[in-house]
Amino acid sequence: MTEENRQQRTAMVLNERAHDLLLGHSFAQRQIGYIHTLEIDYGESMEQRTLLEVEVAAEKKRQKSSTAHHKYRAQASKQLHQVIEAAMHKQLEDIDSVIHETIGIQDSVPAILDILAVRSASVGRLEPLVKDLSWLGRELVAFVNLPFYRQQRNKHTSVKVDNPLLALRYIGLDNLKFVVPTFAVRHWMPHSTEPFPLLKRRLRDNSMACAIAAQEIAKLNGVNEVHAFTLGMLLDVGKIALVRIYLRIFELVWQRQVTKARDEQKKDLHTALLELKPDPLFLSTLLNKQSMKVTATVIEQMAFRYLPFNAVMQQLTTPLAKNDEYLPLTKVILKARCYAQYLSLSEHQLVESDETERWFAHFNFSKEELDQLTKCNFDRFHIQIN
Repeated sequence: MTEENRQQRTAMVLNERAHDLLLGHSFAQRQIGYIHTLEIDYGESMEQRTLLEVEVAAEKKRQKSSTAHHKYRAQASKQLHQVIEAAMHKQLEDIDSVIHETIGIQDSVPAILDILAVRSASVGRLEPLVKDLSWLGRELVAFVNLPFYRQQRNKHTSVKVDNPLLALRYIGLDNLKFVVPTFAVRHWMPHSTEPFPLLKRRLRDNSMACAIAAQEIAKLNGVNEVHAFTLGMLLDVGKIALVRIYLRIFELVWQRQVTKARDEQKKDLHTALLELKPDPLFLSTLLNKQSMKVTATVIEQMAFRYLPFNAVMQQLTTPLAKNDEYLPLTKVILKARCYAQYLSLSEHQLVESDETERWFAHFNFSKEELDQLTKCNFDRFHIQIN
């Protein structure tokens, strides 16, 4: 295997591992074959009493029954997920419904992001659009009144802002270019991601890290940092859609199947179905394989006039033609996504130093880029309010 192939394989494996981690630390560990501490053989067998012949027979019967039940449950899950997969495919074909009903993207949001992308932007042009978005108004007011920014805003008074339009002016156009996409993506996050309680937070943190990494890398490479930050923030919108759709359809299909099994008095099937929960392996694979394509479709439908994202998303979702090169913004986004995933895996001790070295080499990180990224705070904006 050549070094280039080794780097490519490492990048693919770590990308999959990062998706596994979204669903849970223990799930990610199981996927890479970690052994649970309680299952480690320390070389000494536990002393056990001799089983009577009747107990041996009973234990074999229990094991056989348990194995049969597990096989039955696995088959029930497979059939359930075949129905779910078909239902999801049908729903994803109606992209307008996905955008407006599933994710909840209002037309005013792309319009605001487009206005912020041009030099002729003004707070006056934003005001009527913000008026239509009550949730954004509330977020802007809460943001400008945070103690950290309140102190920046005025050194001499502690006046509290209670008007979204006034908050717009205090924050300023330059800062809004980073604040608005962040609040928008947070607003679109699923309200609940049970039975994966940390999924919502990890999606949010990953979006923030990807956007900030993209901004920093862009600045070092002469790429528009607003474009980089905004696309970095939007990159996981496909994951948001797929998580929402999967959890909703699972509940609907599962409930229907349970009711049907009960009414038809299929006791074994009913028992197996009651034990089923949303499958982390199915969802992780779904996010890994399909989320970027869904993001590309959503961004295309947002119909940005001034944000050059469609060509980048095309390169991120289809193999590069021979002799073609990645666009500068595509290179930035690939590196930013890699670094955001690295941060998450590193925090949970799920990536080794040699893997990291090959991963970064695959995306051609420069020493200057890595040095700059190690200095960054990926938890909040790098902005100042005057």
